[in-house]
Amino acid sequence: MTNKIYDAIIIGGSYSGLAAGMALGRALRNVLIIDSGKPCNVQTPHSHNFLTQDGETPRAIAVKAREQVAKYENVEFYSGLAVGGEKTEIGFTITTESGENFASRKLIFATGVRDIMPEIKGAADCWGISMIHCPYCHGYEVRNEKTGIHANAEVAFEFSKLINNWTKELTVFTNGQSTLLPEKASTMKAHGIDINEQEIEAFEHTGGYLNKVRFKDGSSVELKAMYVKLPFVQHSDLPEKLGCAFSEHGYIEVDKFQKTTVPGVYACGDNVTPMRSVANAVAAGTLAGAMLNRELIDDDF
Repeated sequence: MTNKIYDAIIIGGSYSGLAAGMALGRALRNVLIIDSGKPCNVQTPHSHNFLTQDGETPRAIAVKAREQVAKYENVEFYSGLAVGGEKTEIGFTITTESGENFASRKLIFATGVRDIMPEIKGAADCWGISMIHCPYCHGYEVRNEKTGIHANAEVAFEFSKLINNWTKELTVFTNGQSTLLPEKASTMKAHGIDINEQEIEAFEHTGGYLNKVRFKDGSSVELKAMYVKLPFVQHSDLPEKLGCAFSEHGYIEVDKFQKTTVPGVYACGDNVTPMRSVANAVAAGTLAGAMLNRELIDDDF
């Protein structure tokens, strides 16, 4: 174990973690960013709805961000996976997959989430490209196109209301019997939203871009995009191991300052909110870094 005690260890070096690192670096704090290099948007071709970066590739944004954060000499990087952590008298000790240990006074989890793909051929290949989660991130690019929603029940109704703003050529694919309430289904149909109950065999695509939805009976329909709300799990189990509380939907609970329920531990990014975008991740990371620095000041002054 290194003798150095960092002011903060940030686990996760994507947008939120890097933003937190920049805020702390500029506050003259000694910071270690541990990153395993597995961002959830690795397949996404372009990032949108982020001022000054609209249309840029996620990787280009991340590379530039890391280069800028690395200019702060008091911010260090470690490439690897954090697998263990415990509370100490000083703060925390984090253990990596390779067995190295690092100590810090405070922690930030910017660990993100891992989406669970449906067991449908082509789904994983299309995820983040034409199988999308957010109209604010991707809706403009597929506006007025033949669009689907892979959902059922109340989720299908609420999602169809939202997506109907971007296209009127909209079909909800329930992938089996619809569980929509009759009055909700009638409302959707009144707005021209079709409901397709056929069981899906595959998403036919070219390089991740949807061409057709093929059904188990051999029929198919042409489609340009499919919205879906995927189930997810936390990318790291360390927040749970350290005692962080979680919401009923599986997100790490944080207050308005990005503090978790464990003293000295902050969290930011996709692991705390369903509002998944680069812009939101950066904003949350910046806030977490600033608030952690304020806590250090209060501890020492």
